[in-house]
Amino acid sequence: MTGKGRIRTGIGGWTFEPWEGSFYPDKLTKKKQLEYAASKLDVIEVNGTYYSSQKPETFAKWASEVPDGFVFSLKASRYSTNRKVLAEAGESIERFLGQGIVELGDHLGPILWQFAPTKKFEPEDFEAFLSLLPSQQDGLPLRHVVEVRHDSFKVPEFVQLIAKYGVAPVCADHHDYPMIADVTADFVYARLQKGSDDIPTCYPEDDMKAWAGRLEQWSEGGVTEDLPLVDPKHKPMSKARDVFAFFIHEGKVNAPQGAMAMHDLLQSRR
Repeated sequence: MTGKGRIRTGIGGWTFEPWEGSFYPDKLTKKKQLEYAASKLDVIEVNGTYYSSQKPETFAKWASEVPDGFVFSLKASRYSTNRKVLAEAGESIERFLGQGIVELGDHLGPILWQFAPTKKFEPEDFEAFLSLLPSQQDGLPLRHVVEVRHDSFKVPEFVQLIAKYGVAPVCADHHDYPMIADVTADFVYARLQKGSDDIPTCYPEDDMKAWAGRLEQWSEGGVTEDLPLVDPKHKPMSKARDVFAFFIHEGKVNAPQGAMAMHDLLQSRR
């Protein structure tokens, strides 16, 4: 295999008061924040879509304010995932995907389906949910990623199941949630959630270098050599993969600086 996929580094959202004057220039209006953030980063994970629906005009406006190659990852509606029986989520999934996200066009990145920390792995019901996720919406290809936050998902059966449907797991670097570093799709999605507001780049230098190496391994079609796999017997096809890495949650004050520093670090390793 030759070549690499694209590695995008970014943050969650673009509106956060502590970023004003630290990440954003002084006197930059809020209306210009997305445009500025997109000029410095490669991807933004949108949390607002988890809580409420948006209008097609809103997605079109977002797309008009970002450069070529920039993408938005959308967190799917909580009504799709916060339910006892996932097999009954079809209507909510259709409503979320049909609200106008196609207006993003090439700026649409992965759709993140986030589950509650209390949601346990029930194989039949979870597969029923996966079967409801379409590969396209009005002709626009869709990529799906699931963030599961209960230890019951750390079983080979879960890895095999999402691989069957070409869905990626969130590789969560988190103090409490399980890490699933297995590769099951044609992209990898990492959420780096152990940052600190006291560190200028969100993560310390050694951790930054370690994660840079992992992101590169994934982009080249490999699997990480220093993170445990839930199903070591699962051997993904060796092919170039796009990689998405978010500095998010802890260390939010310096998350943009972390994402930019990771971008620069990856560039310097070429």
